[in-house]
Amino acid sequence: MSEDKESDGAMRVDTDLIRELAEMLSDNDLSEIEVEDGERRIVVKRKLAAAPVAYAAPPPPPAAPAASAQPAAATPAQNEAAAGDHPGAVKSPMVGTVYLAGEPGAKPFIAPGTKVGAGDTLVIIEAMKVMNPITAPKAGTVSQVLVQDAQPVEFDQPLVIID
Repeated sequence: MSEDKESDGAMRVDTDLIRELAEMLSDNDLSEIEVEDGERRIVVKRKLAAAPVAYAAPPPPPAAPAASAQPAAATPAQNEAAAGDHPGAVKSPMVGTVYLAGEPGAKPFIAPGTKVGAGDTLVIIEAMKVMNPITAPKAGTVSQVLVQDAQPVEFDQPLVIID
């Protein structure tokens, strides 16, 4: 019979070897070590304590502005809602990214005060890697450009107002 096994078939445990392997785990900052010797295989594992995670405290909220006698300015959402109701509002027909020029660094298609004709390109909306020109539905003068270059836009979001 093999010298590694006792007479009842159980493996003989070499506690000195296991102790030495455990020390190697600690000394080398390992989580597991495995040794094979013929038919004998020993695996020693240890649980590593997770490093505590430090969380930064959130910054204190900004101080509320002092109340003033002047009426509050309209928020961008209120301005956009009002612009959406304007009869000359040109709205986005799709979700995407709006570009004011045909290529980076080029002159924008329009600016406030620009006269446009029906069918003139106002902006380009990129959706799913396709560049879609958004054209003027009527002739007139651009009174407001409501978006910024490379800004994401939503469906039916007002882009431009033509008077």
